[in-house]
Amino acid sequence: MNKSNDGPLPPPEHKVAFVRQLFTDVAERYDLMNRIMALGRDQSWRRYAVSQLGLDPSPGGQHANSPLQVLDVASGTGDLALEVLRQQPLAKVTGVDLVPDMLLVAQAKGSRAGAHLPLTAGDALRLPFPDMNFDGVVTGFALRNVADIPAAFAEMARVTRPGARVACLEFARPQLPVFRQLFHLYFYYIVPVIGLLLTGSRTAYTYLPHSLTAFLTPDQIVDVMQNTGWQEVRYRRLMMGTVAVHVGVRVAA
Repeated sequence: MNKSNDGPLPPPEHKVAFVRQLFTDVAERYDLMNRIMALGRDQSWRRYAVSQLGLDPSPGGQHANSPLQVLDVASGTGDLALEVLRQQPLAKVTGVDLVPDMLLVAQAKGSRAGAHLPLTAGDALRLPFPDMNFDGVVTGFALRNVADIPAAFAEMARVTRPGARVACLEFARPQLPVFRQLFHLYFYYIVPVIGLLLTGSRTAYTYLPHSLTAFLTPDQIVDVMQNTGWQEVRYRRLMMGTVAVHVGVRVAA
């Protein structure tokens, strides 16, 4: 796919089509690129994010008679959804993503793991689920790819039961001065070359760092969440500040 004439970031009105095509192009090599780009640490970030949902696994807990319902928004190749099942084997995890080709990879991974993983093609801004349907929501590396971040958090709040949590994993700009410069060199110049070699798409991994340039800070994400139905919002930076996990509790009805 050719880069937009205006640079690596598409205009808002073209973002959905741009993102759908971009991830379609890299779906088969997406996991490999993630492992390499994150220096093998991305799965540990997912483990931490899922652990922050506070899901009740006890036999006598409030969900003793029915499985926990967890939604993975922008599920992609299913890593977060499968991590939920590793931590809570009795949960029912539903994945939704804009890109059918990514869901096909997730479906194959779920089959190999012997996991039942319902998957649905859909937009994070118009989730195809009823109100107050889920006991927890996770999302990873998705917010930079949506056209309206407040709308995405509001939709996640709509489909989540009061008192349940959301855990959101995203890239962040590091704050340490020297490391910030090294990260810039790696993310903006080395990652696109690796992406081209591994996936054949330089566009995807040129878009990735530039999407972070224009992205909200972790503190700004807190403000958005608090204004869209979430309370007790907090975050923790990981990997020397290059990623952040935000956690919020759905406001009671």
